[in-house]
Amino acid sequence: MNQITDDYPFVFVDPKSVELFELACKVARTDIPVLVRGPSGTGKEVLARVLHESSARADQPFVALNCAAIPEHLVEDTLFGHEKGAFTGAHKYSMGFFEQASGGTLFLDEIGEMPLELQAKLLRVLQEKQIYRVGATTPVSVNVRIIAATNVDLKYNIQNRLFREDLYFRLSGFNLAIGRLADRPADIEPLARIFVQKHSGEQRSSLSQSALQKLLTHSWPGNVRELENVIARAMVLHENYTIEASDIAFDDLG
Repeated sequence: MNQITDDYPFVFVDPKSVELFELACKVARTDIPVLVRGPSGTGKEVLARVLHESSARADQPFVALNCAAIPEHLVEDTLFGHEKGAFTGAHKYSMGFFEQASGGTLFLDEIGEMPLELQAKLLRVLQEKQIYRVGATTPVSVNVRIIAATNVDLKYNIQNRLFREDLYFRLSGFNLAIGRLADRPADIEPLARIFVQKHSGEQRSSLSQSALQKLLTHSWPGNVRELENVIARAMVLHENYTIEASDIAFDDLG
């Protein structure tokens, strides 16, 4: 079975993926916080979208924040917003991601990269269900479902005082783990065909058996993200609407 959310494909064909999908559907029926664990490029945000779209909040916003992609001095403003005059250049109030996700789901990717000071503020929000915009003295009530994701060992970070233990237990109401693409080989072919369709435009290209076999024998260190890159490159190289093995070029990481 395939779950397509806008441009985000997730394939549940391999037995491990089917098991994950069935578990995610059960979790989606609740409002319990979810922590999604898995290597980079495996589709953690896609799974978060599946959880959102399978929940009672599906018709409300899904807002995603990559905690590693926002400069540390901007993360609090991004999450909680600010009041007019809170700092130089704040000419009007601004809603943060918590308010933008009101009634829906807030996805916090790379949660392990969140600064410790902000972790304490996030913990307070999860406990009190209220936020303070930067520069505000009055709280704003928020109603969001939190899904967090990480590709690092948060328990290791806790032991090394890089992540708060109390926040970990707040976020990990339920844990979902996505395995490497190489560990769910039955997903490779349907994912590859989805990416061919995505990057074909009006060409309607296809995969030859030799190309497919080459894909199935690769180790995929970059997981689903690498697979899409490989297919996108093959679309540039192929001729006669068929991707051959010679069109498949893998990244040289050595």
